Amino acid sequence: MAEAILSRKGFPNFKAYSAGSQATGKVRPEALKQLELAHLPTAGLHSKNWDVFSGPGAPKMNYVFTVCDHAAREVCPIWPGQPMTAHWGVPDPAEISGTPEEIARAFHEAFIILDRRISLFLCLPLSSLDKLKIQSEIDRIGKQ
Repeated sequence: MAEAILSRKGFPNFKAYSAGSQATGKVRPEALKQLELAHLPTAGLHSKNWDVFSGPGAPKMNYVFTVCDHAAREVCPIWPGQPMTAHWGVPDPAEISGTPEEIARAFHEAFIILDRRISLFLCLPLSSLDKLKIQSEIDRIGKQ
């Protein structure tokens, strides 16, 4: 969901990518539903492992945000170019079990959190801030 949100809201200044440590190969239908409700494009979205962004030939990353609550406890790959990194803890909606309504609500809540944090991030005057100040602002946003 973050890839679609940032790709739309950050265009043309940002190209977003999304990946996980345990990719399943498909995007959850509940995530696609949230994107469709927000009128965000879903074509071409697919589940991918983060290893595709850490090896030779990977796109250059300026910022890397981990979002899953479990990601803060996982060992992340070394990102080429040493981009600024921050953890935005978001409960993983894919871990919710319950009624279809409860699962849909979890995906909606995750979407809202990501949308708000990405909007706040995009409000930062990135071109006029030094790297340390940007990092502290990114970390602050992640706690909101």
